Amino acid sequence: MKKIFSGIQPSGTLTLGNYLGAMRQFVELQNNNDCYFCIVDQHAITVPQEPKELKDNIRSLAALYLASGIDASKSTLFIQSEVPAHTELSWMLQSMTYMGELERMTQFKDKSDGRDAVSSALFTYPSLMAADILLYDTEVVPVGDDQTQHLELTRNLAERFNNRFGNTFVVPEIQIPKVGARIMSLQEPTKKMSKSDENLRGFISMLDTPKQIEKKIKSATTDSEGIVKFDQENKPGISNLLTILSSCTGKNISELETEYENSGYGDFKGDVAIAVQNLLEPIQIRYKELIESDELDLILDAGAKKASKQANVTLNRSKEKMGLKR
Repeated sequence: MKKIFSGIQPSGTLTLGNYLGAMRQFVELQNNNDCYFCIVDQHAITVPQEPKELKDNIRSLAALYLASGIDASKSTLFIQSEVPAHTELSWMLQSMTYMGELERMTQFKDKSDGRDAVSSALFTYPSLMAADILLYDTEVVPVGDDQTQHLELTRNLAERFNNRFGNTFVVPEIQIPKVGARIMSLQEPTKKMSKSDENLRGFISMLDTPKQIEKKIKSATTDSEGIVKFDQENKPGISNLLTILSSCTGKNISELETEYENSGYGDFKGDVAIAVQNLLEPIQIRYKELIESDELDLILDAGAKKASKQANVTLNRSKEKMGLKR
């Protein structure tokens, strides 16, 4: 069994892209690995948040983790801010993180673009992300390909600490799924699907109604060629819908191209909508059972306790090596 860590920000309802690119593989990984799944609420506050909305989003995300198939008897599900070791180790790692490394982070550039003022936390949060991962002796981190830059920094920081203070951290490996790792916007298929998209038609929320799903997919950007074919450069919209349909049905893309070679875009989009609806329906039913239940709180309490026990072992080892203990 390998130790696996992954975290998602509670900054809005998860999208279909989050599920297909990350959460679904978590369910498979937990069967043969020691998995820690974290709701990274302290990452969320690197940009302004409404307290009530943030609190609701944290609970909603926890319910979605479980509704998607995360089993609390196999995995550890917890909230980042309930394990203080994360911020403490983050500060220690910041002392070894270089300004130039942080300035090169493309996500910082994207999130700070157009803002009048940017918090220092938004700039330094890759160090917190590194702490999140390293606290659990993580061996594998499953992420979308947009996070590889942060994971490389985490690996560099682990190696830098180990070289200076002696063997302390496990250097984690990156795992990216081959299919469905990058689901694109329905309206701008050259951009990743994002829950922060101002165009609500650009993403499918995991809690969208069947009617909303159908409407969004039927309005998805395509092209005038009328041929269902995967060509990411020249047909990004159709290629994105093919990726979604492949991920929802398990059929490979070449098989789908053959299946729809004599079909128009209308029929194709209709089938994509049905596939997404069928995928999300059981998740939504379980979510409604969990969201206001005591069961959810009991799972999160147990998760925080278990995570703290492991995290504190790593934190104390790191402090000892760094000279921060009497």
